[in-house]
Amino acid sequence: MPQDRRTRSRTAPRGSGSPSALRRANTERVLRHLRSSGASTQADLARATGLSPATVSNLVRSLVDDGRVATGTTTASGRRATQVTLVPQAGRQVALGIDVGRRHVRVVVATESGEVVGESAHELPAGHRASECLQVVADLVSEVRVAADHAGHRLVGAGLGIPGPVDVRTGLVGHGAILPEWVGLPVAETFAERLGMPVHVDNDATLGALAEARWGAYKGVQDLVYVKVASGVGSGLVLGGRVHRGHLGMTGEIGHLPVAAYGQVCRCGNRGCLETVASVPSMLAALGVSAGRLPRTSELISLVQAGDPAALRVLEDAGAALGQVCGGLCNVINPAVIAVGGPLTAVGEALLPSIRHGLSRATTPAVAEATVLTLTTLGDRTEALGAAALAHSAD
Repeated sequence: MPQDRRTRSRTAPRGSGSPSALRRANTERVLRHLRSSGASTQADLARATGLSPATVSNLVRSLVDDGRVATGTTTASGRRATQVTLVPQAGRQVALGIDVGRRHVRVVVATESGEVVGESAHELPAGHRASECLQVVADLVSEVRVAADHAGHRLVGAGLGIPGPVDVRTGLVGHGAILPEWVGLPVAETFAERLGMPVHVDNDATLGALAEARWGAYKGVQDLVYVKVASGVGSGLVLGGRVHRGHLGMTGEIGHLPVAAYGQVCRCGNRGCLETVASVPSMLAALGVSAGRLPRTSELISLVQAGDPAALRVLEDAGAALGQVCGGLCNVINPAVIAVGGPLTAVGEALLPSIRHGLSRATTPAVAEATVLTLTTLGDRTEALGAAALAHSAD
């Protein structure tokens, strides 16, 4: 896979490399592991986060002083060890974050600091109608609210992310959505009526950018792009510390920027769009030529991890095209961070080299060197957390 010296640098944005910023990022890594895995020993935390035992010990000591974790003595591998447990924080303000995809729904309950206190997910059939999704969402919301209500948290409302543009003038789902069955639907009103609470709606990639800027590894960064590679390819923009939605609320539709003059016809009606090369379905279709059948996303990930030449070539071609478009974004808005999310982040760093190479070819060396290209630090929760952040902001 091609590599350019100019793209090797992952220089942090101004201020993000300070000791305080690094400590905040490391603290979030520890807390994130405790939220997802439950009580852990300090040794387990060090292994899971990649931090040194001394760093983990210092972070845990500060978290104990802040009342966010508690420690106790346990036995691990026949030896005494310090066990770290999150301390439930009763009575806090929480919001629902709802992430609706082409084939999934994820609901989280999150505090203003991004701590997840409840979570549930469910698969959906491709081409589902809004009424089907609405019922699933209502069931999941009822499920995750139990823990929040039991702890005495105050629910302020819900945020909802969908894979498509939302026209800010009308509140309707615009054309070009991954869910064509939803086009023309007044989503906020429909879901608010069903859930019995205020619901704020936005594009899922925009919410991913909001989550990364607020709670990710580079939280507080002023200029950030979040790129979601999934059934489509979209981006969310944070400029000057604020989410940028544009005139109609339809910014970030990078999946429909042309990258191949005589490429495939896109679902939008144009030809050679980024989405025809770099979306997950397009990658699976390309790999299917070699495999003789249409593989699943999990198979593509497994083949990449195993070093399969065809899978690596498909990933490299998609990454180069994605990097070309990201380079164009860098030329226009000069972000400090580009965070990549979506199901293919499961392949890890293998996703990034070809994107870096494409980016370096499409922008100047100075910009390429100063732009951090990274995978999302929030995992599958990114868009749902962004939705919760939207609801908190609206309260």
